[in-house]
Formats: sequence, C-alpha cells, structure tokens
Amino acid sequence: MAGCKVIDVSSFLAGPFATTQLAEFGADVIKLELPGVGDALRKFGTVTECGETLPWLSECRNKKIASLDLRKPDGAALFKQLIADADILVENFQPGTMEKWGLGWDVLSAVNPRLIMVRISGYGQTGPYSGRPGFGRIGNAFGGLSYLAGYPDRPPVTPGSATIPDYLAGLYGAFGALLAMRAREQTGRGQVVDIGLYEPIFRILDELAPSFHLNGYVRERMGPGTVNVVPHSHYPTRDNRWIAIACTSDKIYARLAEAMGTPEHAGEGKWGTVQQREAQRAIVDATVGAWTGTMDRDVVLALCAAHEVPCGPVYSIEEIFADPQYAARGNIAFVEDPRVGVLAVPNVVPRLTDTPGGIKWLGPSQGAHADHVYRERLGLDAAEIARLQDAGVI
Repeated sequence: MAGCKVIDVSSFLAGPFATTQLAEFGADVIKLELPGVGDALRKFGTVTECGETLPWLSECRNKKIASLDLRKPDGAALFKQLIADADILVENFQPGTMEKWGLGWDVLSAVNPRLIMVRISGYGQTGPYSGRPGFGRIGNAFGGLSYLAGYPDRPPVTPGSATIPDYLAGLYGAFGALLAMRAREQTGRGQVVDIGLYEPIFRILDELAPSFHLNGYVRERMGPGTVNVVPHSHYPTRDNRWIAIACTSDKIYARLAEAMGTPEHAGEGKWGTVQQREAQRAIVDATVGAWTGTMDRDVVLALCAAHEVPCGPVYSIEEIFADPQYAARGNIAFVEDPRVGVLAVPNVVPRLTDTPGGIKWLGPSQGAHADHVYRERLGLDAAEIARLQDAGVI
C-alpha cells in the first residue's frame, strides 16, 4: 500500500480500524481529529499512565495525527486541499453530517474525481433508518446475531463483544476500498463504499436467511451448540476447564466414538448419522460431556488429536499469552512506546510472505504530526499555522 494516501476523519472504532489495516501495510494515513477533543476512542477503555486508552494505542497505530475542525470554513478549505491528492477518505458520521458541512460526496468528488470515500454508519446512507445513530451493540442486535447468543430459556446476551460489528465493518471498509481502487484502475474514477454496522453481521449468519425463506425456520438460541451438527459444542473437563469439539461429519463422529471407546455408536450404530444424533442432541452432548469430564483438559486434547478429532481449548487471554502456537506465529506483538514502555497488542493480519505488514508505532498523541500535515503536506508557513490555531481550526 506504499504510495496510497488515506484521510481518516472517522472516530471510535469501525472507521479507524479500516484505516489501521491499510496503514499496517504501508498506506500513508492522516487521521484528523477535532481540536482539543480528539477521537472518542482516546477516552474509551482502560486508561494508561500517559492518558491514552489501550484501545486507542492498539487500534490507531501507524497513523499520522493532526487536528482539524471541518465545521469551520477555513477547516473545510484545508480539508479539500488534503482531499485533492488523496486516494481514500474514511468517515463514520451520521449520514448527512458531511453534507451539512458542505463536504458531501458531490463536493469532494468534484475536487478529486479519483477519490474513494468509505462511509460507515449505523444503518448505511439510505433507507428509513439511515438517520439513526448506531453502535456495535445495536449492530449485533439489529443484524440478528444477539438473538442467537445465549441459552433458549434465558435472555439474549452479548455475542462475545459489543464491538464485533465495528471490527467487521472496518474490515469490510478496507476490503471495499481495495475493490474500489482496483475498479479505479479500469475506470479512472473513484466511488463511495457504503456500509451499515449491521450489514457485516447479517452477512455472516450462514444459512439463517435462506433457511427462513425456504422453510420459515426461525433459529433460536442454542447455548454453545450448533445447528445441523452434533456433537459440536463446548464440554467440561475434570480440571474445571472447557474444550470445544467439532464433529461436522459422520466420519469425524466415528473417530470421536473410537476415542471415547464406543465405536459401536458410529457407522451402523444408534448415532451413526447426523440425523440420528440431531434427534437425540441433548443425550449425545451429555454423553460427550460425561466422557470429557472424566479427564483433565490436556488429556482430552491429546486423545482427540490422536484420533484426528477437531478439538481445542476454550482459552482465556492468560492462556493465549502462554500458548506456544501464538508465540510461534507471532500473533502477539510487543511494541516499544516512549509513553507506556512495551505494550502487547494483536499483531497484523493477514500474513503476507513477500510484503508483510508491520507496526511502526502505537496510536499517537493528539497533534503529534501536525507539522507533517500542515507544513510539509500543505506548505503552510508559521504565521498561517498560528492564525489557524488561534481560530481553533487546527
């Protein structure tokens, strides 16, 4: 992504995560914040001794930071100068906000016809709900994931994290920008990438939509179980831990039955087909759980591995830090920062063999790269910079 110029005026998580992924692979990302206020992500999460939060330090890495008030005429004018040679702009205001400031797509694309504008909002730029605010929790709920999370006799719960839609929308935002860049190679024109927070959630719900349309089937909460396959859940072990076992076919179940010492249950036996197991789901899961509960976790894992049964530990973050696979893959990056010392953060994904991404620095302090943006990029002199600072523009 070297040579790709990105302007980021988004806040909190979805937009910033999109541009972070581009920055990790060499894009030149300038993140603009409201003077004196900054990104809300700076205040969200665990605050470190330097005053910045852990989510900010981790998720806004590799970017150049400056402040700019887009609401003021001088700020809008400077913004258009930055847009003039930019490749990608990312914003996640409520729809209509950029237009209200005179910085909508029609204006910006006239300034730079090659511009790609990534717009992430709660419900997208169109539709009856487009003006509503949205956060990740709402995306999980409206997208259909929260309804599936939890046990059937209890209220729906947060599916892992309320920020899943933000990360997925950021991922799709970066993916969409790359697709638009590829299209621009052929057309010479930029375009808008429009994403609602709920849309990536709905997109990943496997057969939920076609199953309802075809059969009227409404999937309910199943706890850790999985529709259509069993045993495919979380099971307890003697040392008060949990393991995940995934039998996605009759052949895999046969291997599990062999490991359990009950090969007669597979093949021509009472649970040899997925239909037979599905009909007695509770009994099958209870049988597997009773078996795993007689051994410590590592013993169960070894037995499953020996019989080629997909199985893995249900890890806490403490166990992740101690695991040799994470270490061998370098999944945790330990980054030196002058403000907080060494900080562990998730490493770059995906892994490219010839042009790997990397982490150059963690989320910077406010205004850390103002000179680069206004002196070097736009060529403003000291007097003009001072005037803009006094006016609260930068």
